[in-house]
Amino acid sequence: MTSWKADFDRASKTLGFRLAFLLGIALLPLCMVSAIQSAAMLKETRARSEAALMGETMRAAEADLLLIQRARGAVAALTRLVVPVMGDIDACNAMMRNFVGTSGIYRSAVFIDRSGISHCSSSEDQLDISNDTEFQVALEEKRPLIRLASGIGAGNESVIIVADPVMQGDTVLGYMSLSLPHDALTSNRVSPRTTAHPPALLTYDATGNILTSSVDMEEITSVLPQNRSLTALSMANEDVSFTARTAEGRSRSFAVIPIVPDLLYAMGSWSAEGDDVWYLRMLPSLTLPFAMWLACLIVAFLAVERSVTRHVRVLRTAMSGFGDGKRIIGRMDMANAPTELRDLSETFEHMTDTILHDEAEMEDMIHQKEVLLREVHHRVKNNLQLIASIMNMQMRQARSAEAKSLMKGLQERVMSLATIHRELYQTSGLTDIRADELLVDISRQVVKLASGPGRQIGLGHSFADVRLTPDQAVPLSLLLTEALANAVKYAGAHEGKPRIEVALWREGGTQAVLEVSNTVGPNGQMSDAEGTGLGAQLLAAFAQQIGGKVDITHDDDKYTLSVAFEVRPLNEAEARISGDVTS
Repeated sequence: MTSWKADFDRASKTLGFRLAFLLGIALLPLCMVSAIQSAAMLKETRARSEAALMGETMRAAEADLLLIQRARGAVAALTRLVVPVMGDIDACNAMMRNFVGTSGIYRSAVFIDRSGISHCSSSEDQLDISNDTEFQVALEEKRPLIRLASGIGAGNESVIIVADPVMQGDTVLGYMSLSLPHDALTSNRVSPRTTAHPPALLTYDATGNILTSSVDMEEITSVLPQNRSLTALSMANEDVSFTARTAEGRSRSFAVIPIVPDLLYAMGSWSAEGDDVWYLRMLPSLTLPFAMWLACLIVAFLAVERSVTRHVRVLRTAMSGFGDGKRIIGRMDMANAPTELRDLSETFEHMTDTILHDEAEMEDMIHQKEVLLREVHHRVKNNLQLIASIMNMQMRQARSAEAKSLMKGLQERVMSLATIHRELYQTSGLTDIRADELLVDISRQVVKLASGPGRQIGLGHSFADVRLTPDQAVPLSLLLTEALANAVKYAGAHEGKPRIEVALWREGGTQAVLEVSNTVGPNGQMSDAEGTGLGAQLLAAFAQQIGGKVDITHDDDKYTLSVAFEVRPLNEAEARISGDVTS
């Protein structure tokens, strides 16, 4: 997880990613507008589809509407004709039979008085609906009545009863009703324009009672919405279209039309296979704009990659390698790069050529400076050796022992200086000098000069790899020479030969300690070892030059001189050499 996040953070900071991100933000409003328009178009298409379903329902219910309206007109006429003959039962029955016989579509015509018993009828059967709650409510509200009745006659026929109240002033005398056979409505329906999914058509009244249906009543639940009752749908009294599931869980589209408001309604029910996954049909309309947006981002990213970022990576690789010290830069293919990047690569190549040329000149000057400095040290060493030889010749001609002793001391110091310059000439490096290379030879040279046939001095040394600047190396070497001269002068031993120990080590981070110790003979107390002689003065002067202080301790067996000092940073010598070279 952490690695993935790190990779993403690194990728998000690249030039190609940022340009593609900014372009994506710029194109996103167009993508959103396109998606919104596609959704609106799909919504409009769905609305048109529902309107088409509504039209199909109206078209299919047209025959039912005409028959029921015809029946209602006939009932309205009979309510006026039945009042004059209401007192003559035979005449009333004859009128009813004559009307049914001449119409050819009605099964019966019946006048029912307020008691709910048929007063006159086209048939000989007497009808008693006195206990019918719906009849009692309609009688009390003085409203028309349309209902489905089943089990009528010998064949248990289903009929549609259309009834209107017979009024005399404000008084309801009874109800005049006509019965339409259920088959007369369903057989005259107009076939739908499409037979891919034939609709189911049914009519029902305001209370939700189904009057007619194109499917068997036993299967009626398979074409009705499960969660919306017919009563609730009739309360709207307006055209309604919707999609819902049936009790079997199937999706169907429904259209409800009020044929007679508050009285009769028609419902069309179509199979809506696939409508329950309408979002899948909507998906292409919504995903196409986003796919185009994503394609634009990919094309933009590839274009930026080909035109910009790959050339920038080439430049970055070359610059990083040059910055890390790589001085051989391969050929940068910038032939197809934009003009700005091509100019930048040419500028970089020119800059590297200039830097390489300046570095070559600088290295040549430093080499010449190093050769010159080594030559100076070599010549100084030769001159000092020449002076030491002259002093040796002069010492042989000296008459007094004091003069010879002074001349010998001076000769030793001169030879020590010659040794220092010889080591400076031979040591590696110009700005830093290894103390272990320089001080070992000086120690051996001084002890060798002091030793003779009658006096052998042992030497032990331990030098750490301490790097010194020339400004510290020279006075430290002179200090060691003077300290060894004193040690050689006073060295002694109870038994065996005298011994001198020389050591240099680091102490802490930047401090170093030089220590010279010699053994002492039985009578070597040296109470005046820190007197005002020349050796003590030189030791103090050299210690001051390296930033240290002489510390002398002695006991019965050993005499020790130590100097602790701060090792100067090597960059001081580098800056100094660079200043000398550039000047």
